[in-house]
Amino acid sequence: MCRMSALAATALTLSLVALPALARAPKAPPAGVSATPEGSRRASAEERGLAARLDPLARAAFWGREADLDPRDGEAGVGLSQALRAMGKYEDAAEAAKRVLVTDPKNIEALLEVARAQVGRGQGFYAIEPARQAQALAPRDWRAPSLLGIAYDQASRPEEALAAHRLAAGLAPDNPAVLCNLALFYASHGDAPQAETLLRAAAAKPGATMAVRQNLALVLGLQGRFDEAERLVRQDLPPEAVANNMAFLRAAAPGPAGPPRSWDAVRAAQ
Repeated sequence: MCRMSALAATALTLSLVALPALARAPKAPPAGVSATPEGSRRASAEERGLAARLDPLARAAFWGREADLDPRDGEAGVGLSQALRAMGKYEDAAEAAKRVLVTDPKNIEALLEVARAQVGRGQGFYAIEPARQAQALAPRDWRAPSLLGIAYDQASRPEEALAAHRLAAGLAPDNPAVLCNLALFYASHGDAPQAETLLRAAAAKPGATMAVRQNLALVLGLQGRFDEAERLVRQDLPPEAVANNMAFLRAAAPGPAGPPRSWDAVRAAQ
């Protein structure tokens, strides 16, 4: 998944008013899925597949129940970790994935979930070892080096971060998430033109997400190209959110004589 930059997350938070995830009432489960299987029966393969359609709170309940029924169930532990991470409960997400590793220390998905949870809470140093282990187990999988790139950057190790991002890009050159994460590395280190080139390439790929387009809009905005940025923002957000985001971008961008700002420079000025 392409991470959304800290600035992008801030801008979207400013423009979208919502209740905290834990305060939302769970959506009704899809037909054929029960968030709490009756008795001690484990969910069927079909029910597990349909659980992906539940909102994060309901998914956490579903997979938590499955994990309680069988603590050795790696799929349930990983599913619980993913749901907790989607709710922003990063420490709990890491713990859920670590419980899987107690009985299955080579579970790649659990190792990646530990790394994602640590990155999510801004503690990239603690994501490095599980991501390295996942990379050793699956050296052709782009996800581990892409995560390592983010983790190294959070740990103030930019040379290793860039090398990891470039390795991921070599393994999956057409993957929009890989290109987006490499672009955000350049953006965070003040190279907005290189970030723009990569984000445009990512946005043109099949499967490009809203995060890719919004990060591209932010890079354009930080260079003072507000009309282009606004066109991109309008693809995904309602008018009132667009207005708020564009006001944020105009306030964050440098003056006419100043150089383009990096993500870090904008955060420092807030």
